[in-house]
Amino acid sequence: MRNELKMKTPVTLSPQSAIRNPQSRQRVLAALSGGVDSAVAAALLVEAGYEVIAISMLLAGNAEGHDGGCCSIDDFQDARRVAEQLAIPYYVLNLKDTFRSKVIDVFTNEYLHGRTPNPCLLCNRDLKFDLLWQRARELDAHYVATGHYARVEYDKEYKQYQLLRALDQRKDQSYFLFTLSQAQLARTLFPVGHLTKDAVREKARTLGLRVAEKPESQDICFVPDGNYARFIEQRLTAAQRTQIPVGEIVTHDGHVVGSHDGIHRFTVGQRRGLGLGGLPEPQYVTHIDAERGRVTVGPKSQLMTRGLAATGVSWIEGVPTQEVIATVKIRYRHPAIPSRIVAQTDGRAEVWFQESYPAVTPGQAAVFYDGERVLGGGWIEKGL
Repeated sequence: MRNELKMKTPVTLSPQSAIRNPQSRQRVLAALSGGVDSAVAAALLVEAGYEVIAISMLLAGNAEGHDGGCCSIDDFQDARRVAEQLAIPYYVLNLKDTFRSKVIDVFTNEYLHGRTPNPCLLCNRDLKFDLLWQRARELDAHYVATGHYARVEYDKEYKQYQLLRALDQRKDQSYFLFTLSQAQLARTLFPVGHLTKDAVREKARTLGLRVAEKPESQDICFVPDGNYARFIEQRLTAAQRTQIPVGEIVTHDGHVVGSHDGIHRFTVGQRRGLGLGGLPEPQYVTHIDAERGRVTVGPKSQLMTRGLAATGVSWIEGVPTQEVIATVKIRYRHPAIPSRIVAQTDGRAEVWFQESYPAVTPGQAAVFYDGERVLGGGWIEKGL
């Protein structure tokens, strides 16, 4: 990675550059989720002359017949019909067991240890851009393509691939892709990353795709009703439920103000559902101690942190050898925070905010940006 990271003019990709100009009908394995974004992505690849093979992933959610969220049985039917409309082969990849072990089990375990995981990040890293690539190699596919709103550009000067924000900033999903390596970016296509959501829907209408007006999913696919605590409890045996850390709710000075029946019901920054009426000002969760079963609360001012420590840090263009000035997103929907980042050699990094910021949440991802470029990211271990 270049030692000095300078702000660059955002790169705007044309539809043709976004799909890399196919040569000799290169084969692409295109993931179809049943939504409009992946459908249009596959359609653009067909129009560009690629040999497209469509694939859907059978995960725990759709295997259990959920009719809410993404990955439902209806989504499979929609994906199959899109493939038929595009006249491309369609297959289903059974990843139920892998999804359960690499996503659902991790999700459950993280909550039981007082952390707040992001299962979509785990799914992208361990399934969509790992196992999907394994299948692509088995099918002699040159590329993998998805409907993510992100862009990939080749930097000729440094001979490296860059991961860029999507043209439509409202839909940008680059946050979920920070673990991609140079080898993966070289063989990954995001055909809709240069389009707005409105343009994607209009393209679907023009093609007559049945998913053109399909609403977007906002839920985690395996928790369609959004009740994470109940989902976790239902997955545990009766004996395991008795081992859920329970205990006191305390203030920063150790004053007990309440009790709780499971730390999996809390996340740092949470205000609602604490059951702490009568205190002089609104209270927020500021710390979760899983070993002691203790939840610490305080006013919003006690949520403020100067920075964070991250582990499992990935650097897309190589580990920097000096301090990096960048912006950092600590959750998908949060604004990027001006920061300086100090990379360490053991896959860790310290992030220091320009100004104190609230609700740094262990278990979430901190993703680093230089303007439009994604530099990398890691998993938040703690606030500093």
